[in-house]
Amino acid sequence: MVELGWKSVGMLELTALPSIDEENWVPMVRETDALLVCGGDVLYLHHWMRESGLADLFPSLSETVYVGLSAGSMVMAPHVGQEFVGWKPAADGDSALGVVGFSIFPHLDNVMCPQNTMADAEKWAARVPVPGYAVDDETAIMVVDGAVQVISEGHWKLFER
Repeated sequence: MVELGWKSVGMLELTALPSIDEENWVPMVRETDALLVCGGDVLYLHHWMRESGLADLFPSLSETVYVGLSAGSMVMAPHVGQEFVGWKPAADGDSALGVVGFSIFPHLDNVMCPQNTMADAEKWAARVPVPGYAVDDETAIMVVDGAVQVISEGHWKLFER
């Protein structure tokens, strides 16, 4: 990221944060211009965002840009859909943070994800209780003050409820 012109890059390990005094990491997060949250298991990420206290900071980070990749974007939704439940939290279900009012079906038609076809997305969308976006890897969803904008050089589809 530094080679892209970023002044500095830091890293937070969510699983370690509960063992670190908040005064040692919360001020750094509050001063951060952008949070880049990568993928993995979305419900595991959700669990550690909550457990670490990072999720509690989101309402106060109004000037911070949140950039989610794959699970990093899905975790902002109210639900991820059973298709994306890998790690199972104690509470069970497919609930995530609910920062935005829609769910995301990522990696649409990616050859590395053969289960992520448009037909699979349609089945997923029929079961998710909120609107859902199926997006390929050339598509981003930008939300500013609640307004949603899709930015794409690929293909995507909005499934209304």
